[in-house]
Formats: sequence, structure tokens, C-alpha cells
Amino acid sequence: MTETQNGAVVDGISVHNFSEKILEQVVHFHVMKLSGGFFLWVGSSPVLSNLAVSMSSKYDSMPLSTLVMGDPSNTAANSLSQRLAKKTKKQVFVSYSLPMTDSNLSLLVENRIKKELELHPEHF
Repeated sequence: MTETQNGAVVDGISVHNFSEKILEQVVHFHVMKLSGGFFLWVGSSPVLSNLAVSMSSKYDSMPLSTLVMGDPSNTAANSLSQRLAKKTKKQVFVSYSLPMTDSNLSLLVENRIKKELELHPEHF
């Protein structure tokens, strides 16, 4: 959805959802495309337990990243938002609401997100 405000083109928010069974657990993904970035929620139940944001900087090759809310000892949202910001060159908000009990799960979840990025880049 695109509209014009004061002569400037403004993209509306679009939503894209997908799910996948990963290591015997159904993982849900919710993407909201924003103007200049996107919000990604990853989880198995409807909980917003943390929120991180990352964006590119002209001063460093690694995107800037901060945890907006949640437990600072859980770095999954921060790390994922940073890697996605680097890959997409966009501002990225991430909420990662899966248990950190299995590092294989995190890797498979990230690979599924990258696959979706390749299949449907228009949603990111």
C-alpha cells in the first residue's frame, strides 16, 4: 500500500506470516514491513518477551544494535536483528520469543528466515 503525503511517497505497513515445524516445535514468524525497515516476531506462543533494534552505521561495518526491552542476558534478539540489518541494509526490529535451550533451533530458525527473505523479498 503506497500513498502520497506532502508530495512524498509513503509506503504503508504490510504484514506477512509464515510457520514451520522445526525440531518437533511449530515456530511462527510475523513480519511487518515498515517504511525503511521491518519488524520480525519469532515464537511458538503469542508473547512479546523482548525487542531489539539494529541499523547500519557509516562509522562501523557492523550495524548498531540495542535491546529495547527484555532480559539483557538473552542476546538472541540483538544478534538476529544485527545480522538481518547487515544482510538487508535496513532498520530491523526483532522479538525472539523461543526458549534458548537448543542452539540448533536458533540456527535452523535463522536459516528459515533467510530462506523466506530469498523467496519473498518484497515482504522485508
